[in-house]
Amino acid sequence: MNLGGTLRINKFACFTLAFVLFLIIYWRSGTSSYPTEKSHLVNLKSLLKAAILAAEGGGKKVLDGKNHILNVKSKGKTLEGANDPVTDVDYASHCAMYYGLKHTFNNIDVVSEEHSKSDSSCEEVPAFDLEPDIPGNLNIEQMLDELVLAKDVVVWIDPLDATQEYTEKLYQYVTTMVCVAIRGVPIIGVIHYPFTQQTYWAWYTKKTSANMPLVPHKEENREHPRVVISRSHPGKVATVAKSAFGDKSNVSKAAGAGFKVMEVVNGTYDVYLHVTTIKKWDICAGDAILKTVDGKMTTMKGDNIDYSADGHVAVTDGILVTRYDHDYYLKKMPSIIHSMH
Repeated sequence: MNLGGTLRINKFACFTLAFVLFLIIYWRSGTSSYPTEKSHLVNLKSLLKAAILAAEGGGKKVLDGKNHILNVKSKGKTLEGANDPVTDVDYASHCAMYYGLKHTFNNIDVVSEEHSKSDSSCEEVPAFDLEPDIPGNLNIEQMLDELVLAKDVVVWIDPLDATQEYTEKLYQYVTTMVCVAIRGVPIIGVIHYPFTQQTYWAWYTKKTSANMPLVPHKEENREHPRVVISRSHPGKVATVAKSAFGDKSNVSKAAGAGFKVMEVVNGTYDVYLHVTTIKKWDICAGDAILKTVDGKMTTMKGDNIDYSADGHVAVTDGILVTRYDHDYYLKKMPSIIHSMH
């Protein structure tokens, strides 16, 4: 009997089994500390779960903060001349969302609206527990794992969208948002409403949350589109929009980019038009959700928006958002662009 050969075979079998077990654990986890300069993999299903937990965790900070002193400060003026406020609640939500994600996936880029705020206490935020099922989201567990290179992933978060309205207690406009972009393309979007405890999510080409509304296409709406614009826009925008979309169009104002996108997704409006600069953390989650339900978001010039980490955080050519008939409405944009200059 060749004992040497048998021992070598057994050692090889043990090594192979150990390696297979390592790969299984590695793939099931959202991240890894294996030092290959961000060339290792990220599990997108795990990242979706973390994105939901982040948005809802930030939402809890927003909900808790409404009864405390907000300590409102100004980050300056928007291009529309409106105040751009920030509060302690923005920072508390940022702390929970940003560090929760970074401590769960230490190998991905996360970009937050409140990125300039540093707080040593945030370092104590624990990683998200991805093992239990998330209540109301059992269909996530039915999806297959999908692995991507960590270096291709950028997560955009808005810890408190519609801060101005939050300070005015117009809570219906307030959301927290998380978006996962792969090579600049928005793939996963999560929009959470803290004050109604509603969370909408979508994974492009895969699934949406069970509460995502089904909205039938009504071609006749093109003759009298319902258009929503920012409540901070000057009156000229409403006049120009009505001129471009026709006398029968109905132009309304609302706050919060996340809120306005979801109002298009759920069929309340046919068009969301924003004519000035807007930041990518305001729109990335909505862009991913729109793509998943066959809607569309582009600049007013018709360009897709690149959410890569090395790009500019601002979109300077405005945005056009529709669930249906995007090309039809896009043809109206040159007259609006001309009128606004």
